[in-house]
Amino acid sequence: MNRKLLIFAAIAVLMLQYASCRDDIYIFEEEKEQVTPPSADSILEGNIQGFYVLNEGNMGMNRASIDYFDYATGVYHRDIFSARNPEIVKELGDVGNDIKIYGSKLYSVINCSNFIEVMDVKSAKHIKRISVPNCRYMAFHDGKAYISSYAGKVEVNPNAEIGFVAEIDTTTLEITRKVTVGYQPEEIVINDGKLYVANSGGYRVPNYDRTVSVVDLNTFTEIEKIEVGINPHRMQIDKRGDIYVSSRGDYYNVPPNLYVIDSKTNKVKQKLDIPVGGMYMSGDSLYYYSVAFSYNTGQNTVTYGILDTRTKEIISDRIITDGTDKRIVIPYGLTVHPETKEIYITDAQNYVVTGYVYCFSPEGKMKWRVLAGNIPAHFAFVYK
Repeated sequence: MNRKLLIFAAIAVLMLQYASCRDDIYIFEEEKEQVTPPSADSILEGNIQGFYVLNEGNMGMNRASIDYFDYATGVYHRDIFSARNPEIVKELGDVGNDIKIYGSKLYSVINCSNFIEVMDVKSAKHIKRISVPNCRYMAFHDGKAYISSYAGKVEVNPNAEIGFVAEIDTTTLEITRKVTVGYQPEEIVINDGKLYVANSGGYRVPNYDRTVSVVDLNTFTEIEKIEVGINPHRMQIDKRGDIYVSSRGDYYNVPPNLYVIDSKTNKVKQKLDIPVGGMYMSGDSLYYYSVAFSYNTGQNTVTYGILDTRTKEIISDRIITDGTDKRIVIPYGLTVHPETKEIYITDAQNYVVTGYVYCFSPEGKMKWRVLAGNIPAHFAFVYK
């Protein structure tokens, strides 16, 4: 056999070995870590089985992934979508932006890949992909899913097109209606037959949008715009129908802030002068954190807090009470267990390496942490 044939044969063997390894690692094996001891009691107590974590992944890197934590076994499963859906060639896609559960289905919004991945909630097996350009966040109501969309491509552009909200039938998984809202719409809340969506205008910097669109769900038309601070993003609603809208500011001279809209009048009732990057409503408490970046200083200012939504007063400027917050570089995701009130915070670190999920007691003391994927960000609790 001549030298060229020997080289070709060696390359062929290496390719076969690589293919075999890829099958073993990415198709048949699922990375797991024992985080807490198995507990038979947890199978019998409570209604929460576990939670999913959506890791955003760096833009353009196709690194979005889904993890799962099982309370009964105490096992954290990494990148389960890839392992359980080997037929999906490009795996989950580019930039995971939101994850929600409705009925028997798990929905993951994959922003830069322009689709919503619909899975079986028990197995995370692929059901369907719904195409929505530059999709952002979801909310559900009365058998329908609502998804905000930037509409246009990913680019900073003073002439970026206006966004929309799409309605999806959760039975047929088909888009049924669309409504035009503001520029680069973000999070959504629904109350009393109306949908509220924060319009950021983020692509049109420095001419940010500063409105919340109000959409009548019956006619699916925009009936009003409510003016808040510039570059609005996150939204939560309390038991009394007050809607909390975060404003990211302009990263220079206008700081981030938090506004309260009275959904009965659709008027801003308060500006709370609280910087908020992410927030989660648990009972009458609004948990929040902020990573406020300033181009003037080139620095991030990280803060945490808990707001009493009845009084609109800060009841604590700390979520973490044992000093663990000093270990968290970039808080990026936040949720609270509906029953135990355990607090979960993710750390994106430097946005490039893999991040962490932290679990804290209701008193803010660390119980455990686990390595997640690239930029862990969004949670969805699984009920039994």
